[in-house]
Amino acid sequence: MPIARAIDLTASPDDLWERIRNGFGMPNLSSPLVLDRQIWYASRPSVIKIMLQRSRRYLHHIVEELERRGMPTELALLPMVESAFNPMAYSRAKASGLWQFIPSTGKNYNLQQNWWYDARRDIVASTTAALDYLQFLYDMHGDWHLALASYNWGENAVARAIEKNKARRLPTDYPSLMMPAETRYYVPKLQALKNIVANPAAFGINLDPIPNEPYFVTVEKTQDIGIRTAAKLAEIPVEELIALNPAYNRPVMTAAQSQALVLPADRAAIFKANLENHDQPLSSWRTYTLKAGEKLERVAALHGIPLARLKQVNGIGPRTKIRPGQQILVPVKGSGAANEPLPAVFQPPPEPRMRKLTHTVKKGDTLPTIAQRYRVSIDDLRRWNQIGRLAVGQNLVIQQQVAVKARPAAPKRKAAKAVLPTGRAAAPAKPTPRTTH
Repeated sequence: MPIARAIDLTASPDDLWERIRNGFGMPNLSSPLVLDRQIWYASRPSVIKIMLQRSRRYLHHIVEELERRGMPTELALLPMVESAFNPMAYSRAKASGLWQFIPSTGKNYNLQQNWWYDARRDIVASTTAALDYLQFLYDMHGDWHLALASYNWGENAVARAIEKNKARRLPTDYPSLMMPAETRYYVPKLQALKNIVANPAAFGINLDPIPNEPYFVTVEKTQDIGIRTAAKLAEIPVEELIALNPAYNRPVMTAAQSQALVLPADRAAIFKANLENHDQPLSSWRTYTLKAGEKLERVAALHGIPLARLKQVNGIGPRTKIRPGQQILVPVKGSGAANEPLPAVFQPPPEPRMRKLTHTVKKGDTLPTIAQRYRVSIDDLRRWNQIGRLAVGQNLVIQQQVAVKARPAAPKRKAAKAVLPTGRAAAPAKPTPRTTH
C-alpha cells in the first residue's frame, strides 16, 4: 500500500481569497437584511466586478495587517461597504478614502490633511488608522458587530443606544439596538459580502484568483517628484501610480509630506534604475509665492499657463481666497507642464452651496432634536443664533449644505432613518448622519 504524501497544513494558499476565508473569525449574522443585501449584490455583477478589480491592489496589504494584529479577515472586505474600494471616494459628510475617515477622526488617528496631501487617502496610513480604530472599538465593546456599528455611527451613539436598552431591560446586542437605517444595514452588508466570498458559486459570481503575494512595495523618495515623472520612471500608467499614491492633492509628490512612494512590486527595481540614470528635473512644477496685490491673471500670463489650468492645478475654486505670501504651483519654464492634461483627481473639490432655513421652536423642542432633524451640529446652531434658553415661538436660523456631486463620487447611501430592531422604520425623526470617522 503506497504511503500518503505529507501535507503541510501551515502552507499559505496560492489564492488570496482562500487566505481570507481561512481567517474569517466573526460570529455570523443571519437576518432578513443579510438576505436582502445578498440579493442586491448578486443581482449587480457589474458592481461586484468593479469592486473586485479595484481591491486587487490593496487586499494583500490589508490582510497582512489584519493577520499581524490577530484580527478577523472579514474586515478586509469592509472597504467594499465603505468606498467600493475607491481610494478617491468622498462622501457628503466629507469622509474620504478607502476607509472613509471624516476630517476630525482622521486627525485623531494622525492622518494629516493639508493643501498638498490628505493621508485619509494614503493606502498604508489609512489602513493602519482604520485598524487601530476598529481594534479600539472592539476593546470597548468586546463584540465585533457593535464595533462595526460604532465605526459607522460613532462609539458615543452606540453607547447611548446600549444604555437606553439597559434602562428598559432589553438586550444590548447589535440586532436589538435602535439605530439609523445605514447602521442597521451596515453589518448585514459586510455579512452578505462575506457569504459571497465564502461561496461565490452559490451566487453565480466568479471570483478571479488574486495572487497571495504583495501587490505593492514602498520605496524611499528624498526629493519632490512629479506624478508624471514618477510614473514614467516606474514605466507604469499615471492612473496606476495615482491609484497607489492617491493622497496627493497636487501633481507633485513632496518629500516633506511623505518620503514613501508606493509602486507595484515588480516595478520598484525599474524605478530605482531609471531614477539613477535620470538627469532632468524630477518635477515640471515649482512653487511660487504670491506678492501683495498680485492677480492670478498676471501670474498665469507670466508663466505661460492658461488661468483656468493654473486654478485647476492649485485647487482654486470660485470662493477660494488668495492672499499675499501664499504659495501656488506654476510650471517650470520650458517643461511643457502647462499643456499637459491633468488627471481628474486634481480637479478642485466642489464648493458647497448653502441654503438658509428658519425653524420655529415648538413645545418639546431641544437643541439636540433640532440639530438631529436638520442634520447639523449643536455648536453650529449656537453659532448661527444667540441662544440662551429655547422659547416656544422663537425663530432659529438653520444653514444647510445643498448636496452637490463630489470628486469622484462615492456610492450614494440612502438617507438614514431610525430603524427599530424589527426592521420597521421609525417615523418621523431624522437621525444625525454618519460623521464619526
